[in-house]
Amino acid sequence: MTSPAVKLLKRLLITIDGPAGSGKTTISRALAERLGYRTVDTGALYRGVALAVSLHGVAPDDLEGLKDLCQRLELSFVQEDDGLHLHLDGRDVTEQIRSPEITMLASAVSSQPVVRDCLLRLQRRLGDARAAVFEGRDMGTVVFPQADVKFFLTADLSTRARRRFAELGGGSGPSLEKVTADMAQRDHNDSARDVAPLRPADDAIHIDSTHLDIDAVIDEMMGHIRRLS
Repeated sequence: MTSPAVKLLKRLLITIDGPAGSGKTTISRALAERLGYRTVDTGALYRGVALAVSLHGVAPDDLEGLKDLCQRLELSFVQEDDGLHLHLDGRDVTEQIRSPEITMLASAVSSQPVVRDCLLRLQRRLGDARAAVFEGRDMGTVVFPQADVKFFLTADLSTRARRRFAELGGGSGPSLEKVTADMAQRDHNDSARDVAPLRPADDAIHIDSTHLDIDAVIDEMMGHIRRLS
């Protein structure tokens, strides 16, 4: 049974950053449900752009092509019974954007300033109403540097790879070795890029989820939120 939402005195803007497989999406949804807030998976927006890049045959280093594509794209979140679904040009692409190919392509296109500038404006508009949990890789450092509460969620590589391996279907999907290698490469790409590299905000609260279950992570976050709200 779902627990009743916790009511806070203020409508907070909360960010959760961290590497792939750290549990950001699952945790952000659970935290938002606990608070009665919206949750926004900003990684899905970059995946949506990556899917559009793939569908339109635009190279991830074609800056003019990316700029033109971003100006024409329509990305939106639609609330469904099972959570937020991403729509690209009016079509639900929630499942399509989760493939390993689109995941790696998203890492490449997200390093391009023209893509980040386009999505920065959209993300900030989504945050205007507050009472939301935004998860991504630069939410607390670039998109919402003045967020009320910032978390940086991480876990060791082997744990994150096993989680992603399970999400992709276990034995029916890519091998664990392939998932681990891809994740290590993405960690490097996200941390080494010149534009908005993956790093914790100076005032972020660090949580290592390697040995914690969802409830333990949420309880720890709620303790900080209550003190800061």
